[in-house]
Amino acid sequence: MQIVGYDTGASGDGAPALLVSDEDSLSREELSVGSELEYTLGRRHCAGTFDGSVHVPCTRPGAPYCDAHTSTWICARCTGTCLKDEMDCYEPHAIYLAAFAPTTFKVGVTREWRLETRLKEQGADRAVHLQTVKDGRIARQLEAEIAEEFTDRVRVPTKIRDLNRTVDESTWNDALSAFDPIASFDFDYGFELDSAPVHETLASGTVVGTQGRVLVLERGGTAYATDMRDLVGYELEAGTTERSLQASLGTF
Repeated sequence: MQIVGYDTGASGDGAPALLVSDEDSLSREELSVGSELEYTLGRRHCAGTFDGSVHVPCTRPGAPYCDAHTSTWICARCTGTCLKDEMDCYEPHAIYLAAFAPTTFKVGVTREWRLETRLKEQGADRAVHLQTVKDGRIARQLEAEIAEEFTDRVRVPTKIRDLNRTVDESTWNDALSAFDPIASFDFDYGFELDSAPVHETLASGTVVGTQGRVLVLERGGTAYATDMRDLVGYELEAGTTERSLQASLGTF
């Protein structure tokens, strides 16, 4: 078995899950709160490709994807000057400001109809919809302007480090003072942590919850946070991991 992808559950169509390939079949290892994962991570190699329920494996060593199966979303680098042969983002786009506890605020854009899903995919704690414009080019231009003050990228380790914290109300209100938002969002991912989780890559433990692509597991009284993208490409072996794991100070 190999982990070949993941589903954050942000669309609301089902529970978060790891996508697992077992030779000819593709299944979902659902990450419902309280469920148990009992796997040891084995060799890691390219996750190949899959379209719907069909997975095409790849044995190349690159992970999570080898050069042959790595694709770059060119729009992610766009600042309003289209990098494609022909611009194709002719639909309303939303510009948003997302908050990650306690004081990291990120500007971003997405197609308007995907706004709430996109925010949940990123694991935002709060967000505001700043503006809607007629196409992606204008949205990227405005995003680039706002990015002079706010970041346009938040790394997963930063999110994990403060997963037990809440958004600083005063700082967030100050950040919003220059805007007149259309709508606001306040997300609840269904779990709380007493202390910062330990950042580990593992697939064994009791599921505490997920926030964006961060999976939180509990083992031996310690909460561990795993970036699900870091699991993609690993072969799975039945049985919980026996390797030594760092424990949080609260367990002593």
